[in-house]
Amino acid sequence: MIENVEQAAVDWRRIAIFCGFAFAIAGSAAIYIARQGGLAALSQVQTLVILAVWYMPAPALAHIFTRLVTREGWNDLWLRPHFRKGWPTWAVAWFLPALLVITGAALFFVIFPQYFDPALGPVQELLDKAAAGGAKLPFGKTALVVLQLGEALLLAPILNAIPTLGEEFGWRAYLQPKLLPLGWRAALVCTSVIWGIWHWPIIAMGFNYGLKYTGAPWLGMLEFVWFTVLFGIILGWLTLRGESVWPAVIGHGALNGISALPVFFTQGEPNPLFGPLVFGLVASIPALLAVVWFWLHPPFKS
Repeated sequence: MIENVEQAAVDWRRIAIFCGFAFAIAGSAAIYIARQGGLAALSQVQTLVILAVWYMPAPALAHIFTRLVTREGWNDLWLRPHFRKGWPTWAVAWFLPALLVITGAALFFVIFPQYFDPALGPVQELLDKAAAGGAKLPFGKTALVVLQLGEALLLAPILNAIPTLGEEFGWRAYLQPKLLPLGWRAALVCTSVIWGIWHWPIIAMGFNYGLKYTGAPWLGMLEFVWFTVLFGIILGWLTLRGESVWPAVIGHGALNGISALPVFFTQGEPNPLFGPLVFGLVASIPALLAVVWFWLHPPFKS
């Protein structure tokens, strides 16, 4: 299937229409956030709701609207799971993000040990706030971290599947196949760059990196494209290998579920452009090494 797509012509018209819808819908959500005073003026719950029900579904809605407007039909949706023959791809998607996030944070703390907090100070602060509000938990900070890790590894890929489908049904199930005539490597990179730029409105308002670093928000916007290229290549490769969007949905959900875990081990104010979260340059090095492997191994099944 992939080889046949690579022989076709690039449908730039539908690509332009899709990108127009994806950026316009997400942009309207960003404008609404800005008019409310920006991310800093919203509660965490408000931000998550707006992103989950308005911003993140934009690519999936763009996929649907583009098919309707251009009368493309509903073939090749990449929604068939192919789980029985593709389960190894699903397993990689499920567990690889956690491995990359943890090893990336570990590398950051090795290079910048002054920011590592073995006492789990941030976790203790959460427990203290809960106790002050009358909600004392029956376990300690170590148990809380273990529970969080277990939830991220076992449940997050499924719990996050609906919101991440809102992105992946657009990027990996529509845009990426449209770009495959350029070659699978070029398609993965181009899709990932567009995916990163699509995040720019909220990155500019402090999402993921905040606004307290030198060069904010421009360096954060550029660095996030670096991050999306790395993980976009991984998610795109898994989509092609599994001939389905679901490995990307699972992998994206797994990444979202565990990406904040290094905060529990962090003290002080490290430069977010370097880490310890996987969006930082140092913390993304394990992902870069993984991408080298994916880059050298075509996803086509022999």
